[in-house]
Amino acid sequence: MTRSTDELSSRLSKAFDEIPTVGIAAVAVAGDTYSVWIRSRQSATATVLDEHSGFELGSVTKTFTTLLLADMVERGEVSYDDPIDKYLPAYAAPRHPTPAPITLRHLATHTAGLPRLPSRLYLKALARFWSNPYARHTLADLYQATARLRLRHRPGDRVHYSNFGIGLLGQLLANAAGTPYSRLVLDRVCRPLGMHDAATDDDTVVRPVQGYHHGRRVPPWRMGALAAAGTLRCSITDLRRYLLAHLHPESTPLAAALTATHQPQLVTTLTGESPPLGWNRREVADCELFTHSGATRGGTAFVGFCPERGVGVAAVTDAGWTWSDRLIPTAYRLLTELVQMSQTPGS
Repeated sequence: MTRSTDELSSRLSKAFDEIPTVGIAAVAVAGDTYSVWIRSRQSATATVLDEHSGFELGSVTKTFTTLLLADMVERGEVSYDDPIDKYLPAYAAPRHPTPAPITLRHLATHTAGLPRLPSRLYLKALARFWSNPYARHTLADLYQATARLRLRHRPGDRVHYSNFGIGLLGQLLANAAGTPYSRLVLDRVCRPLGMHDAATDDDTVVRPVQGYHHGRRVPPWRMGALAAAGTLRCSITDLRRYLLAHLHPESTPLAAALTATHQPQLVTTLTGESPPLGWNRREVADCELFTHSGATRGGTAFVGFCPERGVGVAAVTDAGWTWSDRLIPTAYRLLTELVQMSQTPGS
């Protein structure tokens, strides 16, 4: 499908300009055409946003972590079915018997039976719940939590979203490679895809976006030992390249790994779900959509694409998610519109 740049620009503007005044950057891709739309927050003290401003991605980071896993599998460094104990220090291995081994595949598909956050980590997060709840989580905290794991259900039974699981996956990949996650994800995933503005919270962000929550400035998001679940900052230029990589894996150095992240990894024994690596997948207009959203105290993000139709949408804002948030539903609606347009005669 090919659409004119003017048409995409018009759709982007119409979709996102209705959202109350916050800093927003969005990109739409359709075939060999793309359009970027940016609006800066209307404030004398706000950062002027551009195509290289670094927004917090929150949980969209998880899709980078699972892509890193797929790349390390392609390199022969790890296997999807490796048990987590293989990459844990002996003292951090689960002490309580599990009904089946927890594998890297389980972590990457949210089927390991783990809670969203273990109780001890949750209690530690409460003190900074409205600013930086994860910032104080250390590697010692992570290992203590793995040693005391009690599963919600048997690994592979069902999908249950877990920040802890993806955070743990990132640390296990770092242990396997002998390189910190923050360096690994940039060197193995972001840079090969041309995402040169991408940074983790351990890096100096060239053009950091100031985040806001209910109109008040909030500090930069920090993830501590759970970095792999939400640490990345990216520009809208980076996200355009990320969309293009997923739409056209064959044109990238990570072709096999990108393709692997779109494929079902297992069938859950209780619910019959077949999750891919890291992404949410659903059928729309007889094709598959892959989406993920993310939120920090000072940012909200959405990335979604349909490989079969060659369309994708990404959007980021400098405002933390609230119950009245419209960025994610607006971006998703635009993505489905582009998919449906691709079915029309002459498109």
